[in-house]
Amino acid sequence: MAWNEPGGGNQQDPWSGGGGRRGSGGGNGGNNQGPPDLDEALKKFQDKLSRLMGKRGKRGGDGNGGASGGKGNPFILPAVLTVLALVIWAGSGFYRVDQSERGVVLRFGEYHETVGPGLHWNPTFVDQVTMVNVTEVRSFRQDASMLTSDTNIVTVRLSAQYQVSNPRDYVLNVRNPEQSLRNALDSTLRHVVGASGMQNVLTSTTEVEEVKEIDEGGEVPDMPETVTDPSELPVITMTPPVPDSLLSGREELGPMVAKRLQESLDAYGLGLRLQTVNLESTQAPEEVQEAVDDVIRSREDRQRLINEARAYENALQPRTEGNAQRLIEEATGYRNSVVADAQGQTSRFLSVLGEYQQAPEVTRQRLYLDTLSDVLGNNRKALLDVGPQNNSMIYLPLDQLRQPRSSNADNGDSQEARELESISQQVQNEPLSGSDNTSSQRQSGGISREGR
Repeated sequence: MAWNEPGGGNQQDPWSGGGGRRGSGGGNGGNNQGPPDLDEALKKFQDKLSRLMGKRGKRGGDGNGGASGGKGNPFILPAVLTVLALVIWAGSGFYRVDQSERGVVLRFGEYHETVGPGLHWNPTFVDQVTMVNVTEVRSFRQDASMLTSDTNIVTVRLSAQYQVSNPRDYVLNVRNPEQSLRNALDSTLRHVVGASGMQNVLTSTTEVEEVKEIDEGGEVPDMPETVTDPSELPVITMTPPVPDSLLSGREELGPMVAKRLQESLDAYGLGLRLQTVNLESTQAPEEVQEAVDDVIRSREDRQRLINEARAYENALQPRTEGNAQRLIEEATGYRNSVVADAQGQTSRFLSVLGEYQQAPEVTRQRLYLDTLSDVLGNNRKALLDVGPQNNSMIYLPLDQLRQPRSSNADNGDSQEARELESISQQVQNEPLSGSDNTSSQRQSGGISREGR
């Protein structure tokens, strides 16, 4: 038996101050300063609960322990509990929507409304509110390997940025909008790349157009006149492009995919709006990258040689143009001189014609003598008419004899000089026949007959 139970008067209270014993009437033998009685506190709580429920608890009023009872209102406690539950339920229906969010409200599973920023209340267990951030720019990256229209494989890396434009469609139409967006992007990308050539996906529009001009016309585009260094020119690093390709160059891939993807998202009703689709890289697969590099290097070597030839042409062209202009000027001068000479001869002929008409014999004789003088003036040999007596006469080129001879002349020249010198001495020793007038007449007559 516990020390504090009734009937335990013989037990000593361990918390009693004076060590007294409990009396039979429940009094303390001394001043009890111990802890509260748990059983008594539990009994008091039960009594209060009983009074609240309309029952009167037992109270020991006297020594006989008489008791009296009564009945209260039985609906008070359920009403209190109901009110308390209603208060808790009503308080749980308040919520706040941030400025960057929108709330999609479903009432019994059916769309009810879309609420904006602020404090709102919706009945709990009746309405379901889903918060959607409509200002956040979300992004993801996607890599894919696919076939082109010329049956080549390319690897394309894209990054897409998007926002939620319609919270209702975003929540209700599709179970997983992000996954649906990835699938739609992959499908659109394969459609665009599959309708384009490999080189149209790997290179820019400018390089595609340059190669197309080379392949169709067989000529390399002219190098700009302002460019003198071949390294400043663009390098064509591709094989001939595929005709009728959907893409003209690599830079068109991102915008075209974004346009077609947005049309697909609107058709699916995802409630998403694309911001940008960025093309990060396009390359051939690693298995064939070495072969592609060889093609690129060969194209670069070809373009480098073309650029060097263009540079040499630009350096050589001014010189050739100068030579051509010089030849043109010389030809023009020669033409002008020939024309002027012809005009001068024409004028001279006309003037001689006028003189000839006035004195034909004199003019004819003068022309004849002038012609002989021009023809025989540069001749080293002379023919003389010595007359019917057939007297020999030697003509000596005295002007040549007076010229100094070179020291290194050969033996033939020395022999000729000695012969000429001996002939000159013989002529000086022989007397001249006839008078000077006769000789002059014979000489002029011989010249005249030879001319005729």
